[in-house]
Amino acid sequence: MTDSKKYGVFYGVGVGPGDPELLTRKAERILRAADVLAAPDPGAGASMALGIVGELARGKRILFCPAPMTRDKSRLRAAWDEGAALICGELEQGRSVAFVTLGDPGIYSTCGYLLRRVRQRGFETQLVPGVPSFCAAAAALGVSLCQGREPLTIVPAASPELEDALTRPGARVVMKAAARLETLQTLLERQGELDGAVLVENCGLTGERSLPLGEADCAGYFSTVIIPKKEKNP
Repeated sequence: MTDSKKYGVFYGVGVGPGDPELLTRKAERILRAADVLAAPDPGAGASMALGIVGELARGKRILFCPAPMTRDKSRLRAAWDEGAALICGELEQGRSVAFVTLGDPGIYSTCGYLLRRVRQRGFETQLVPGVPSFCAAAAALGVSLCQGREPLTIVPAASPELEDALTRPGARVVMKAAARLETLQTLLERQGELDGAVLVENCGLTGERSLPLGEADCAGYFSTVIIPKKEKNP
């Protein structure tokens, strides 16, 4: 932007995995100060992220950005373009916009696609980190994901690199695992690691549960699988 008009700032705010107590103090400050709260809308006009921020959304102008549950790239790009246009319309009027997103805005989040488009139009953008779901899941299980020089692999279940990722050293985290439970079970059983793998579903949300991956026959969208590092022989 080259003129002297005062434009709003776009904030991508991570609100954590579901437990409102995991909302950071910085996120709370940004949300209180923002003129507009934006949230992803998968089609029902509701947002789990807005539910987490609770009273912080009271009295705020709410902007729902389309976020269809599809893998159709053309539909997704159209939705991201539309959402960015809605956000930029607010920024042009000098209103700051805080987009609330589950977990962290930099990890497999719709926020990243919107951020790129808003930034390309010349507006100021900032990211506010949140607690990632896999960190909350590990905490719920009471396990340490990595120590010292140990690596940590994080992969979405839909990745074409899934099989390779599961063979890497150290702990492995598979996000959005529900759609490929059988595949995960088969691959890990082949590696002799199925017994140690744990499924955590809806961490921090209503209906949270954890169980051995080998016992899972179905799971909801917000499901994470944690495969601990292989223990070395003493």
